[in-house]
Amino acid sequence: MPAHVLILGGTTEARRLAADLAARPGVRVTTSLAGRVARPAAVAGELRVGGFGGAEGMADWLRAHRVDALVDATHPFAGTITAHAARAAALTGVPLVVLRRPGWRPVPGDRWYDVPSLSGAAEALPGLGRRIFLSTGRLGLAAFAHLTAQHFVVRSVEPPEPPLPPHTELLLARGPFMLADERELLRTRRIDVLVTKDSGGGATSAKLTAARELGLPVVVVRRPSLPQGVTPVPDTAGALDRLGFSSR
Repeated sequence: MPAHVLILGGTTEARRLAADLAARPGVRVTTSLAGRVARPAAVAGELRVGGFGGAEGMADWLRAHRVDALVDATHPFAGTITAHAARAAALTGVPLVVLRRPGWRPVPGDRWYDVPSLSGAAEALPGLGRRIFLSTGRLGLAAFAHLTAQHFVVRSVEPPEPPLPPHTELLLARGPFMLADERELLRTRRIDVLVTKDSGGGATSAKLTAARELGLPVVVVRRPSLPQGVTPVPDTAGALDRLGFSSR
């Protein structure tokens, strides 16, 4: 069983895993955050903030801090750090566990339009509606900046990076979000279309139910592919099993 586990975090699953490992005798756990959120939620164990300097820099950190196991529990759309983790694990021989919550799946009544990217979502919008609820986070909104005929309601934890669409209403909020509140948001803002990434999990899934109830189209940005040869686990229990621990 590993004595030092490095968790690439930023998700609810990462915090849960850190708490479980930190409570085990003889286990040192370090959580690494990218530093994009000014006030991140507290985590158990040790914390480091900032990048590694690519895959080679991460490999150097793994060696210098005698890491026995690496867990990538980042957001499903953090494709670059996942690629770096796979490369760093290959360079050092440190076992890698990739924790990815399952993606959302449509159910009867959903009107989903799958697209490969934020740019693909922007291309789909002119034919779907004029009032858009954009819940893809604060990064990458430049993909929508050229759309001048649409009104965007943008929700994110922190203010998004410009450029933004010219007609943008900003909502700063952190999930989980309740179904009644999502219904109210879609109705009061007269939303025609919901745009979301396939983040998975329950914290932000109520908007999908609200959109289904109101018969609204949902543009879903698909997840990036995992590195070749990587088989993820869906939850913290699976990660603990891969690490050689029993879940509690």
